[in-house]
Amino acid sequence: MILDRYFARRFMQSFLVIGGIFLTLMILIDLIEQLRRFDDVDLSFSRLLHLTLLNTPAAISEMLPLLVILSTIALFVGLARTSELVVTRATGRSGIRALLAPVLLALTIGALAVALLNPIAAATSEEFQRLSDSYRNNGSSALSISSEGLWLRQSAENGQAVVHARGTSNGDTLGLNDVTIITFARNGKPTQQILADRAELEDGNWVLSHAKIWTLEDGQNPETNAVEHERLELPTTLTRERILDTLGKQDSVSVYDLPQLIRDLREAGFSTKQYEVWLQVQLARPLFLVAMVLIGAAFTMRHVRFGGTGIAVLTAVLLGFSIYFVRNFAQILGENGQLPIYVAAWAPPFAAILLSLGLLLHAEDG
Repeated sequence: MILDRYFARRFMQSFLVIGGIFLTLMILIDLIEQLRRFDDVDLSFSRLLHLTLLNTPAAISEMLPLLVILSTIALFVGLARTSELVVTRATGRSGIRALLAPVLLALTIGALAVALLNPIAAATSEEFQRLSDSYRNNGSSALSISSEGLWLRQSAENGQAVVHARGTSNGDTLGLNDVTIITFARNGKPTQQILADRAELEDGNWVLSHAKIWTLEDGQNPETNAVEHERLELPTTLTRERILDTLGKQDSVSVYDLPQLIRDLREAGFSTKQYEVWLQVQLARPLFLVAMVLIGAAFTMRHVRFGGTGIAVLTAVLLGFSIYFVRNFAQILGENGQLPIYVAAWAPPFAAILLSLGLLLHAEDG
């Protein structure tokens, strides 16, 4: 246990040092990116830094596999150079047994990433998007899904409008069914209510079918002045791509909220495959980090006198990137329905673990 604690401490030190270096570089790069994005908007440095820091948790979450494999490489290259691996094997402990502490730490980091980092990254990503829209458009457009249907908020020339639909249909144009639109003046007072059987988003306009408009004015009966239209066009700042992009940002939804969102999306008529795959990918993250540890160890648990340390490190990193690419590719196939959801999420980490274990057993026993 003393030796395990020693390996665990060395692994954690490497993880924190490498994580700190990458975090500093990432903040500087992202700050430059925010300066470029908002070059035409008069924003103070503090607001730009605030946006950068809001992006940080999501970036850390995305970089975890790279940090883990680099920490593993740093650990075992350091142990090999000081001949501590030779001493460990001389005591009768196999190299695979020496992996127990890093593997358990990787499992712990993965579990914490799912339980804590994921909700934090989702909340900060959503706030980043809200503030970005607010700074750029002087008012953000909001979208939410519930069991009651789809809710949209859009900015208008004289105020804002809230759009509610009980169902949707996706095609070349985004269609909403059983639509209610309420417009508000800048002081927050409602000015109109519109009911329509269907609304389609076409060329910057909501095209309403069988619409009825009530004007909401003090001292008047709205029904008396109601007007019906077979076809009515209302300007909007929303686009189909913007709405679908908002729906498609799985990383802005906490893993705790994903099951309810999946149910609400299903009831609203949207495809839920990408969210179901994303949920399973997040749950499989601890195993994926374990795979990164095993891959890093498979190429670096060797004595430096054999030479080729640089090639071994490069091979481990490239293989880690390859497994990461395969996981993302499988995720895309799962979202498109070409792979079963559980296969798309869980097969890559299991395959990586088995591959790295095979390499380790070959190196240990020949």
